[in-house]
Amino acid sequence: MKQTKVRFSSDKLNYSCNLMRALAHPLRLKILEFIDQKGETSVNKIYHKLQIEQSITSQHLKILRLAGVVDGKRDGKKVFYTINYQVVMKASKALNNFLGKKAVPV
Repeated sequence: MKQTKVRFSSDKLNYSCNLMRALAHPLRLKILEFIDQKGETSVNKIYHKLQIEQSITSQHLKILRLAGVVDGKRDGKKVFYTINYQVVMKASKALNNFLGKKAVPV
């Protein structure tokens, strides 16, 4: 019997877990959908449009930012967010490979 050795990089595994956790929340997915529609948008516009509290919006954006899913750019008091499509595509490809499906372009 052939024995297979599987090795995981703990850093990559930690990053992957944080990324999937960030993408697995329904409200964060709504936030990402809104940013995708606008291309670049401020926290203010996100929480007004989605009718959620500013603090809640900021907490979710922080999780997405730490996972690398969104990038934030400060302009004075405002922070503008864009989606890091490279990270989203890598996550989509990895998940589809795991599930045995073809990747769907974002």
